[in-house]
Amino acid sequence: MSEMSPFTAPQRHSGRLLKMEDVRRETSLHRATIYRQIQAGTFPRPVQISRNRVGWWESDIEAWKAGCAASAMT
Repeated sequence: MSEMSPFTAPQRHSGRLLKMEDVRRETSLHRATIYRQIQAGTFPRPVQISRNRVGWWESDIEAWKAGCAASAMT
C-alpha cells in the first residue's frame, strides 16, 4: 500500500457508532493495527461511549476506506 496522509475526519458525523468487531470486519485490519494507525494519525480516533466502551462513527470509517481506495489508484 502506498504512503497515506494523516486521516482527516469529516466535519459532520453520520450513521451509527461501530464497535471494534464491526470496524475490524469493515477494514480487515487487526485490532493492534487499528490502534497503531490511530497513534500515527492515519486512522479515525474512536469516541468514548461509556467507561469501558469506545466506538467509531460509521462516516469516519467510510471516509477512511474511500481515502485508502483513492490512494491505491494513484
